[in-house]
This record gives sequence, C-alpha cells and structure tokens, in this order.
Amino acid sequence: MITALSVAKAYAAAQRGISGAGSGAGPGGADFGAMVRTAVDNAIVTSKGAEQQIVAHAQGKAQLIDVATAVSAAETSLDAVLAVRDQVITAYQEIMRMPI
Repeated sequence: MITALSVAKAYAAAQRGISGAGSGAGPGGADFGAMVRTAVDNAIVTSKGAEQQIVAHAQGKAQLIDVATAVSAAETSLDAVLAVRDQVITAYQEIMRMPI
C-alpha cells in the first residue's frame, strides 16, 4: 500500500538525485550512469509493488484504489525511464551526425 510516508521518501530521493545531477561525477555528485541505474531500479521496484498489489487484490486483501495507485506509479516511473532513454538515443544520433 502506498502511504504518505513512502511518497515523501520517494520525493526526497528524487530531489537528492536531481541536486547531484549538475555537479558531475566526483565526491559530491552522482554520475549520469548511476542516476539512470537508480531510475531503472526504482522503476523495477514500483513495478514489483504494483504486481504485489494486483495479487493482493485478487486474493481480496487490497482495495482497488490501492491497485490503481500502484499501477499508475509504476507506469509513471517506467515512462520517465523511457523518456530518458529516448533522449539519450537522440543525443547519440546527433553526435554521430556531427562532422569530424
């Protein structure tokens, strides 16, 4: 079940990731690969949480609103990862088109 505390923790984690984005790799910041890896890991965790909610609802242990919220959160995190992937591919293609 998604609670206000879990949402607050996810928001705080996202803010920490964003605040370290501009500083580059180093002692005080995170590199791009680590940020993407974290986003993918979070997408996997939210997807597994949605699956657990679906199973719990099928067993009669969860409310439909909890299932819908968990599925929506999983979809949003996956959409964010896919958007970043699309931007990385576009940037790579632009770099490959540059004359040497």
